[in-house]
Amino acid sequence: MTTRHESDVSETEIIDRPVVEQRVERVERVREPALVAPARQVNVSPNPYAPVWTVTRVITLLFTVLEVLLLIRFAMKVLGANPQQPLVAGLYGMTEPLVRPFQGIWPQANTPVVFDLPALLAIVFLFLIAALVVALVRAIAGNRTAA
Repeated sequence: MTTRHESDVSETEIIDRPVVEQRVERVERVREPALVAPARQVNVSPNPYAPVWTVTRVITLLFTVLEVLLLIRFAMKVLGANPQQPLVAGLYGMTEPLVRPFQGIWPQANTPVVFDLPALLAIVFLFLIAALVVALVRAIAGNRTAA
């Protein structure tokens, strides 16, 4: 009895498969140039007007606070706030020296609603004084820094 071995032959079967696209991703690495410190120190001249701006800001802030207090005083008087209340009395006491030079220019009527014209005049006067002081500081300091 003889055994017959068939050779290992396999038939190739062709199957229709959809074509799959191969996706290739590329990663680029970009290196930014490193910041290099200067070899020597460089002296940058400071702004010569910085002290002038600081002084003018302080002056403007001071006068603005006074003007706001006077405006609150004006509103309290127009709205008929109780002058015996401690907060209102304190506000009137603080702003009285600023208003005193303008009192008596025009007579005040004795009505429940008081239009505090001296407070408005004081606000305008303080605004003008603040503008003058700031202009003087800039003019004087500008001449010194230009030299």
